[in-house]
Amino acid sequence: MKKQHNNTRLICQLSAAAALVLSANAMADEAFSADSKWMTGDWGGERTKLIERGIDIKADYVGEAGYNAHGGYNDDKTGRYADQFGLGVALDLQKLWGWDNTQAKIQMTSRNGRNISNDRIGDPRAGTLSSSQEVYGRGHMVRLTQFWIQHQMFDNKLDVKLGYFGEGEDFNTFPCDFQNLSFCGSQVGNYVNTWYNWPVSQAAIRVKYHITPELYAQIGAYNQNPSQLEHGNGFKLSGSGTKGTVIPVELVWSPKVNNLPGEYRVGYYKSAADAPDVREDVNGDNAATTGADYRTRSSKKGYWFVAQQQLTTHNGDASRGLNIAANATFHDKETNTVDNYQSIMLVYKGPFDARPKDDVGIGAARLHVNDDVRKNAELLNEAGGFTDYSQAGYAPLRGTEYNYEINYGFHVTNWLTVRPNLQYVTHPGGVDKVDNALVAGLKIQSVF
Repeated sequence: MKKQHNNTRLICQLSAAAALVLSANAMADEAFSADSKWMTGDWGGERTKLIERGIDIKADYVGEAGYNAHGGYNDDKTGRYADQFGLGVALDLQKLWGWDNTQAKIQMTSRNGRNISNDRIGDPRAGTLSSSQEVYGRGHMVRLTQFWIQHQMFDNKLDVKLGYFGEGEDFNTFPCDFQNLSFCGSQVGNYVNTWYNWPVSQAAIRVKYHITPELYAQIGAYNQNPSQLEHGNGFKLSGSGTKGTVIPVELVWSPKVNNLPGEYRVGYYKSAADAPDVREDVNGDNAATTGADYRTRSSKKGYWFVAQQQLTTHNGDASRGLNIAANATFHDKETNTVDNYQSIMLVYKGPFDARPKDDVGIGAARLHVNDDVRKNAELLNEAGGFTDYSQAGYAPLRGTEYNYEINYGFHVTNWLTVRPNLQYVTHPGGVDKVDNALVAGLKIQSVF
C-alpha cells in the first residue's frame, strides 16, 4: 500500500510539472528548445521583459534515484527515488523601485521520496554518515527556503543580507553536481545538528566586506531553532523554540592562477545553543555506566577549509578543462558525532569535442566518527548486556566511512542535465560489520 501511495504521489508531481510546462507552452515558441535557458521557453518574450524589469522567476527540479546493486546492510535489491521542486522569484529592487544596489529573493521548496541509504546501505540502528541521494531529507513538506533582502554600499565593498536563509548559502558553500551528499553543498551542515542546510531557513543576518576585489571577509548570525525542522513548520517565522545563535566567520579568496579561476575558503563557527556531551554525564563520568543525564555543553564549535581551482583549459577554451576541489571540516569532540571529514574531487568539463558541455567527475570522501561516540556505544552495550552485533538492542560500533563516486553529466539541453553515477560506500555508517556497498544512481536536474 505504501509503495502504491509513493507511486501515486510521484505521478501527481510529474503531472503538476507537465501542467506547468503546457500552460507556459501555450505562449512560448521556444518551449523545449535545446538552446533555451528554460524548459518552458521565454514565454513569447515575456520572461525576458520581466527580467529586464527586475523580476526573475525561478522554477527547477532535482530528482535522484538510488539502487543498491551490491552489498550493504540489506542486500535485497530495490530502487528508491527522492526529489525536490523549487519555485521562487529573484527581485532587482533597483530596477523595480529605484533602491540602489538592493536585491531580494523568495524561494519555496517541496521534497518527497525515499532514501536508499538509511535502511538498505546502512544498519538502521546507525544509518549512514553520508547519503547516496543528497536531495533527500528534512521532511516531505513545502518550505520557505529563502526570504531575504540584500544591499551593497560604499562602492559595493560592504554587503548586508537580512531575512530568512541558511548558513550554507554564504558560508562553506560548494556546488552540488555529484549525487552523494559527501560531495555536495555545505559540508558543515551535514555533520553539525545546529547548522541547518538547504532547504531549511532561519532568521539570519550576514555581513560581507570586500578587502580587495579578490578577497572578502564575512560574518553571520543565525537563529538556531530546532522547531523549524518539525513537520508543518516550513513557513514558521516566529522565534518560539529558539535555543541559541550560530555565528560563522569566513575568509574567501578568489584568485586567478595561470589566468584560471579559483576559490579558497577558511572559516570557523560557534553555536551558542546548548548541546549534550556524547559521553560524559553531569559529574564527568561515563553516562552509559552511571545512568545519569548526559552533561550539557554551552556551545559547539568547529572550522573548515574549501578549495576549488581550474587547472587546465581544453585547447585554449576556458569553459572546458580539468577542475580540482577539496573539502575538510573539523568539529569539537565533546558534542559532535563526526569529528572530522575530508574529500577530494576531480571534474573535467567538456571532455569530448562532440559533447563540449558535458562533464565527468570522480570523488573520494572520508568521514570519521568521534572516538568518544564509539566508546559510549561500547559502554552502552556492556551496561545492557549486549555482546553480539546481531542482537536487536546492540549499539553498532562506528569508526570511519568512505564514499566514492564517479559520474558523467549529459548536458542534454541548456535546461536539462542527466547524470548517471556509480557510488561505492566502504563501512556504511562507519560500521565495519556492514558489507561495503555499490550504489547505482541517476541524478536529473532541470530548470523550468
